[in-house]
Amino acid sequence: MERKIALVSGATAGIGKAVAKGFAANNFNVVITGRRNERLRETADECKKLFGVDVYTLCFDIRDRAATEAAVQSLPDGWKKIDVLVNNAGLAAGLDTMQNSSVDDWEEMIDTNVKGLLYLTRQVATGMVERNGGHIINMGSLAGKFVYEKGGVYCATKFAVDALSQAMRIDMLKHNIKVTAVHPGAVETDFSLVRFKGDEQKAANVYKGYDPLTANDVADVVLYCAMLPKHVCVNEIVVTPTAQANPYYINRS
Repeated sequence: MERKIALVSGATAGIGKAVAKGFAANNFNVVITGRRNERLRETADECKKLFGVDVYTLCFDIRDRAATEAAVQSLPDGWKKIDVLVNNAGLAAGLDTMQNSSVDDWEEMIDTNVKGLLYLTRQVATGMVERNGGHIINMGSLAGKFVYEKGGVYCATKFAVDALSQAMRIDMLKHNIKVTAVHPGAVETDFSLVRFKGDEQKAANVYKGYDPLTANDVADVVLYCAMLPKHVCVNEIVVTPTAQANPYYINRS
């Protein structure tokens, strides 16, 4: 039986890497993308060694429209039939008030979280429409449901992911394409380390006093949604640590 193919963006670490390994563990061949070729190779080697599947790597910056288009179009014929697309690549940059935050940070978040997601979806969705089926899973955030102080632009990008997921669901409905938005709360990955420009103490404080989600927890949710019967689609799912109700209420010991 021919294996299905999942394409996971931002698969060099954290949630993306965990999702890629999750699909490999469920006998999918996997296309993984990211900017760091060495880490992509590490993820590919782990998936091959542990699960015996085939892995194809695409190293490019999702913010670059031409590079994104060229990367997807370069896939060999045997890799073009993408059954599941996981738009995971994304980041938060900085944490400051709107009037004081960096315009460069705004552009990095918008270009990655919104435009990059659109560039990749546009390339992959065309094939899904032609084949009359597929599943697009967009990595949103609790920040796409609640706006919090000093996170305005990041929240705006994740609100956009939520809106785009709803729009994709409507636009692709007649083509039998599932669309799922996964909105995690606090997940301990490199996320906060990136947001705080490598400040390990600030990053650690985000998760202090409670048990946050792990990358594997979120990957389990993605895999659950992806492995449901053909007639079942989870349109969106919000997942948080037990200690977190929303961005404002966290039960810290």
